[in-house]
Amino acid sequence: MPPPPGALAGGADLLERAVSYALGCLRLVTAGAMANATPCRDWDLRALLAHLDDALTALAEAAESGRVGLDPVPPVPGDPATAVRARAGELLGALAGEPHAGLVSVAGAPMTAAVIAGAGALEVAVHGWDVARACGHDRPLPPALAAEMLELSALFVTAADRPERFAAPIELTREAAPGDRLLAFLGRRA
Repeated sequence: MPPPPGALAGGADLLERAVSYALGCLRLVTAGAMANATPCRDWDLRALLAHLDDALTALAEAAESGRVGLDPVPPVPGDPATAVRARAGELLGALAGEPHAGLVSVAGAPMTAAVIAGAGALEVAVHGWDVARACGHDRPLPPALAAEMLELSALFVTAADRPERFAAPIELTREAAPGDRLLAFLGRRA
């Protein structure tokens, strides 16, 4: 079996950088944008923010306790973007402490903390990009962050995920920016 991509070694750092990028995208959200379409098929911005809130909660649980349940978290009442920013802050706080570094129990199944962090980084950063697009802004993924996540993306997104969770990949040249290549692999057009 080949060694895991180098990006997995920096899991918590990668996740922290992804959350920081997403927080910048969340500043673009306005109350009037909640019904806007997103790059995520069948989701408006409000649904995307609810999903991101749930993902950030699960990632914080993994970092704090080494366990993640599958019960959805009820949405925080009020402004969804404010709630997601608060959840992101909770996750950053958990990562700044001594995050759980061993095996994480996800609904009883063991996974390494590095895999959870890598998958979480991909989810959080790409959905941050989705938020910016839904708000009518082009906020490219930082090149270094995108390059590391591109290295991991084939581990987390397979043919079994298409076309339900992700659209078919879009062909780009290797000369395209890492962020554009990552988005294209996930079926999104930059």
